[in-house]
Amino acid sequence: MKDNLEKLKLENYKPLRDIVFEYLRESILKGKLEPAQRLMEVQLAEQLGVSRTPVREAIRKLELEGLVVMLPRKGAYVADVSLKDIIEVLEIRGALEGLAASVAAERMTDEHLEKLELISYQFKKSLENGDIDMMVQKDIELHDLIFNSTNNQKLIQINNSLREQVYRFRVTYISDHDTSKNLVKEHEEIIEAIYNRNSKNAMQRATTHIENAQNFIIEKSRRNNCEK
Repeated sequence: MKDNLEKLKLENYKPLRDIVFEYLRESILKGKLEPAQRLMEVQLAEQLGVSRTPVREAIRKLELEGLVVMLPRKGAYVADVSLKDIIEVLEIRGALEGLAASVAAERMTDEHLEKLELISYQFKKSLENGDIDMMVQKDIELHDLIFNSTNNQKLIQINNSLREQVYRFRVTYISDHDTSKNLVKEHEEIIEAIYNRNSKNAMQRATTHIENAQNFIIEKSRRNNCEK
């Protein structure tokens, strides 16, 4: 197991099992624990400075979330995500983003629109500062605000259910500098369409935004295979 983890900073107001779970979950989503990497309770406990019990409980909870798989007679492993899995999720995501932007163009309040523009600006500043974590956070906030502005609870719930499946890819995508510069422009185009209350254009811009992400991951996967 790669030694990418640090000892935990314990917080008095949180149960230890929750702290361990949240830390391991974040480590998987951000790639500190890589797909197909084995999770050994003893080593994890030593690295985190805790006993095996909260580690065991965290691994079970991660399995329920689909971030960990248990293999008979082999133990726990970080769940792998195939290119096919990512493409399927992004195909769904593209349709949902297009629908959300279209509806948001009709229903978004002026207050939410101002907030959307602020988040877009904060994303741009984070890019200039090289702050990947903040860029990811602002990207999530921007897209979530568009979905929430639809006031369609079913659509919002579906978006929430896909968020974790997209997160690991999202970090890789945003970490690419050239891609990040394009994201700024794409965000601004989506916001402009919503601002102009142009549902058709908002749908087209949002759908293209996700299609570009899909093309990126396909090309990246192709390059990685050629280098092997």
